[in-house]
Amino acid sequence: MAYYVYILASKKHGTLYIGVTNDLVRRVSEHKTKAVPGFTTKYGVSKLVLFEIYDDPASAIAREKELKKWRRDWKTRQNPNWDDLYPGITR
Repeated sequence: MAYYVYILASKKHGTLYIGVTNDLVRRVSEHKTKAVPGFTTKYGVSKLVLFEIYDDPASAIAREKELKKWRRDWKTRQNPNWDDLYPGITR
């Protein structure tokens, strides 16, 4: 089973959210549709700007904690235009 660490943004240079899931398409869809009240709903954070895949939950959780300590500009370096990656994973 795959586990995903993902970063969502409200807009370019906006609010960021980092999470872990075992079903990336479902989880990002929940954020986009505001299905679950909380931080991402309150701040309009739903644009998938980065994700990484791991084989086990412990590795994914460790990476999530590591990313949360990084500076903002490092977190989105792999996606400098802050493109929404969600359409590419739903095909």
